[in-house]
Amino acid sequence: MLQRLNEAEATIAALKAQLPQEPGGGSAPDSVIGFLGQRWKRLGDPELELVNYSTCSAMRVDPSPKPWYDKYSLRGYTQVRINESMGEDDGSALPHHVGDRSVSPNQGFLIRRARLVLAGDVSEHMSIYLQGDLAASVSNPDTHFAQIRDWYADLYLDACKVYRIRLGQSKVPYGWENMQSSSNRIPLDRDDALNSAVRNERDLGVFFYWTPEFAQDFFKEVLDLGLKGSGNYGLFGLGVYDGQGGSLVEQNDNLHLVARLTLPFTLATDQHVEIGVQAYTGKYTVLTSPIAPLGVGATAAPASRPAGILDERIGGTFVWYPQPVGFQAEWNVGRGPSLDEAQTRVVERSLTGGYAMTMVRVAGPWGGDLFPFLRWVCYEGGYKGERNAPYSEIDEWELGCEWQLNPQMEFTAIYTITDRTNTTPVNKTDVASYGQYDGQILRFQFQVNY
Repeated sequence: MLQRLNEAEATIAALKAQLPQEPGGGSAPDSVIGFLGQRWKRLGDPELELVNYSTCSAMRVDPSPKPWYDKYSLRGYTQVRINESMGEDDGSALPHHVGDRSVSPNQGFLIRRARLVLAGDVSEHMSIYLQGDLAASVSNPDTHFAQIRDWYADLYLDACKVYRIRLGQSKVPYGWENMQSSSNRIPLDRDDALNSAVRNERDLGVFFYWTPEFAQDFFKEVLDLGLKGSGNYGLFGLGVYDGQGGSLVEQNDNLHLVARLTLPFTLATDQHVEIGVQAYTGKYTVLTSPIAPLGVGATAAPASRPAGILDERIGGTFVWYPQPVGFQAEWNVGRGPSLDEAQTRVVERSLTGGYAMTMVRVAGPWGGDLFPFLRWVCYEGGYKGERNAPYSEIDEWELGCEWQLNPQMEFTAIYTITDRTNTTPVNKTDVASYGQYDGQILRFQFQVNY
């Protein structure tokens, strides 16, 4: 026991030695509370540190071997939300938003995300990323569950981390905003048009990423500068994955294939820009539940194809990073599973949609950065991740502002004007499912990083 205590004291002493000196040349605080306080001041968005694991420049700056406690990090963040429906037009369906279950009747505060991330370099050629969510909702919306979000290993084929194989459950490289961490994104939720491509943005598969060193440095720099980057997902990515999405088990024998190419560059004015294209193809099996077709007759589950329905898309990305004015836009087209007009079968239908957003980065009047923004979202097509893949029509405007009080805390307020399909099935006779929610919502979120 004495030996273990001595080892623990030695570890704490080594960590304290790395902390910044106090003003006046004094050493770091000797008390445990003071030590933890200094560590707290250094914490920020988890994504800012995690990008170091896939960046060769971090090794060039400090090539010396690191002790075990510097190889791993335990980070996380929590988002607490509350919203208020400000009005609904006559004939509107009930308030609803696919990305936020607190947008519904009789809701108050909601823990939207409660994430813990264990990540680190196991060796020079392998790093791990394990992320769980303690605020997931599975089948019972009234209960929180622990659920795997990411659980993968990065295998580096060379010392400079240019060639990488990612094995496990991770984000599918489709859509720039999909890959951007929710802890780093300005709007509260991702756009429906590209986010509907992959449930929870993640799936189980194998992905290859090619990231030349200049691209590694670019992806790290935009995060270090606080420009709301999306992380390192390669200059080119190629992969195969189940296709069902999220933590759901696969429903057919078909695998999805995805490819993505992005070009990051910096103009002579120091303006950072990114242009990309991505596409995927496969077959998707839709999960169904009983509804009354068009609200008429007895309830029954729509007919579907157990072997899957064609699911393919191609999309483009343009990002002008906020220095201080930014612009971001993505659009995709394709074909995929969707409920037919009679609401009796799930068939293959065309889809299209995207978003455009402008934002400004300004210094806050009481410290921290402000990111006022305006975003338009449009989507027409099947929502394959929802039961019965209802055909959805979405036309939405969001005006809001994120305030980064300090590296550990963010506050966001958004006013949403929406006309979107309520994708919740109604298992009742003489009640039509999938009506249009047409109204306004005032939404607030407070985020803490730790």
